[in-house]
Amino acid sequence: MRKKSFFILLAIGNILTAEAQENKQTMNPFFQAYNTPFEVPPFDKIKNEHFKPAILEGIKKKEATVDAIANNPEAPNFENTILAMENAGELLANVNIVFSNLNGANTNDELQKIAKEVSPNLAAHNDNIYLNEKLFARIKTVWDKRESLKLNLEQAKILENLHKAFVRSGANLSVADKEKLRKINAELSITSLKYGQNILAETNKYELVISDKKDLSGLPQELINAASEDAKVKGKEGKWIFTLSNSSVMPFLQYSSNRKLRKQIWDAYQTRANQDDDLDNKENAIKLANLRGEKARLLGYKSHSDYVLEESMAKNPENVAKLLNDLWKPALEIAKTEASDIQKMMDKDGIKDKVQPYDWRYYTEKIRKERFDLDEQELKPYFSLENVRGGVFQVTEKLYGLKFKQLNNVPKYHEEVTVWEVTEADGTHVGILYMDFFPRASKRGGAWMTSYRTQKTVNGDRKAPVISIVCNFTKPTGDTPALLTFDEVTTFFHEFGHALHGLLSNVTYRSLAGTSVPRDFVELPSQVMENWAADPEVLKMYAKHYKTGKVIPDALIQKLQKSGTFDQGFATVEYLAASFLDMDYHSQTKPITLDANTFEENSMKKIGLIDAIIPRYRTTYFQHVFSGGYSSGYYSYIWSGVLDTDAFEAFKTTTLFNPEKAKLFRKNVLEKGGTEDPMVLYKRFRGAEPSVEPLLRKRGLDKKPKTSKKKIKG
Repeated sequence: MRKKSFFILLAIGNILTAEAQENKQTMNPFFQAYNTPFEVPPFDKIKNEHFKPAILEGIKKKEATVDAIANNPEAPNFENTILAMENAGELLANVNIVFSNLNGANTNDELQKIAKEVSPNLAAHNDNIYLNEKLFARIKTVWDKRESLKLNLEQAKILENLHKAFVRSGANLSVADKEKLRKINAELSITSLKYGQNILAETNKYELVISDKKDLSGLPQELINAASEDAKVKGKEGKWIFTLSNSSVMPFLQYSSNRKLRKQIWDAYQTRANQDDDLDNKENAIKLANLRGEKARLLGYKSHSDYVLEESMAKNPENVAKLLNDLWKPALEIAKTEASDIQKMMDKDGIKDKVQPYDWRYYTEKIRKERFDLDEQELKPYFSLENVRGGVFQVTEKLYGLKFKQLNNVPKYHEEVTVWEVTEADGTHVGILYMDFFPRASKRGGAWMTSYRTQKTVNGDRKAPVISIVCNFTKPTGDTPALLTFDEVTTFFHEFGHALHGLLSNVTYRSLAGTSVPRDFVELPSQVMENWAADPEVLKMYAKHYKTGKVIPDALIQKLQKSGTFDQGFATVEYLAASFLDMDYHSQTKPITLDANTFEENSMKKIGLIDAIIPRYRTTYFQHVFSGGYSSGYYSYIWSGVLDTDAFEAFKTTTLFNPEKAKLFRKNVLEKGGTEDPMVLYKRFRGAEPSVEPLLRKRGLDKKPKTSKKKIKG
């Protein structure tokens, strides 16, 4: 009797356990279709504890699908192998895209812990797919008979991409080398994650606390107000707190007349993750560079750069080096002239010291006022966030006919985020756009565009994308709205260009959608949008004083125009220096044995970087290349700069909102994603390959540098 009761109880227990598991899955929003407006992620229901089980279940389901494809008894063809792989892993894709985006834009300790826990699982999962011999054999069979399959352009492209991805991921390696590759990929995954988390922690922990009002000398009132509010939030009312967020540290460096404090915050900024403590990134950077090099050599490439650039417009490190070197000499000469001008002003201020990096922005601002009678603080009242956003919308409507409607019934991941429906002029739904503008401790620095759902076509119907842009702009304070610097204005236009690339995508397969293009092409849509931001016609559309509503005066526009190439020596040099540093780390043909600081120092000496300028990103906080996917790719901004200035010439030399040119750009660039070779797409829009001359003119690098004859007042 006892034995029978035991088994009954055991059976009941098993049933209850199974039900509990089922209920747990039912409660997890990732295990069911999104029952939300426009099928956006249900942010209001997603909790931290949902991510790990959903990721693990997603891995399990995708691997089961992949195994079924690999072991399919039917002969391999496009539908049962290539298309099946394209559509595999929907659950994992859905949860991963939300998790990675939130970990960047609104993270917390728990999310970071989960990221560390699942990173090895995801790396192993990736290897389990790309190193699956049966699966690769089927893909290769389809690839080998591709000429007879009568595939359309997109079908041929996803076949090519899939075959190439397997080869570049080690499918042809021996069993022993595959095992080596697995270990390398696992280490790369966790080290890259650690690198990025260290930067966020380092950025968040620093505070410059000012108690004496005298030490605020020179700072704009809105920056002082923001620092006061930050202090109040952090329990230090009556003081002022400045942080390493760009919207805090950069204006402090630009306006503070206290050289000692400028040096203090600058030193904290440029030594992030370089303090020989548990958040130090020197070893992580070297480890990542060496692991990448080892992986590349294992796969048959000379270096990581050779491996990466094979899939770019540049094609090889030599072509990148040529572009960087061609620009370096004229940019450095102009930067030296700019440094000389700063030195003269410092001498007149009685500062018996050479120009230091923490002097550059402060004295550049003074020279700008002197030379062009332009004070950036004059500009900011005309660049309220609301007005700039309206300007971006107007430009987009004039070019592409798009409309924007704010939504209040859609789940969002943070209260500061706004959500917009994007439609064609006739009301046809295009996509959903999230916009997240202000810095917070849970958000990494910088600005970026991403997607929560990429566009694809299902049974002839366009599945609309869900896109997000994330920035770190100056916050509103008190009764004053968020007033942007002109640099922040151009950043808004830039990221919106990326957003359009994602929103207007019109392809069949998600792997080809939107920004799924080479790194040195992906910045074209973003950078070309920047050109409209500064155009006088466009400025009058959106640059209106936040108090009076008056349009920006012509005199101020003229000052802005005249100063267009001002300080471009510095801007180009600091950017190129970082690009050289990236290429030096990743073009090595054998392991780096130097420590990171020495390696960086040698790299900068080689190109002759002057002491008054440092690379835009130093080794220990170069997130783009060490944890952001841009390794051997930071040069792409200047490569795309050649494309975007040439592309804008098509409008500039006709009409600013030329409907035919806009249509050509939309149809051949924005809608096409990665369906064709980028240069083919560009030539289809422009009619020819791009010229470098417009870029040189835009940056003032087409002229021989000369010291200004205008007297600089002390």
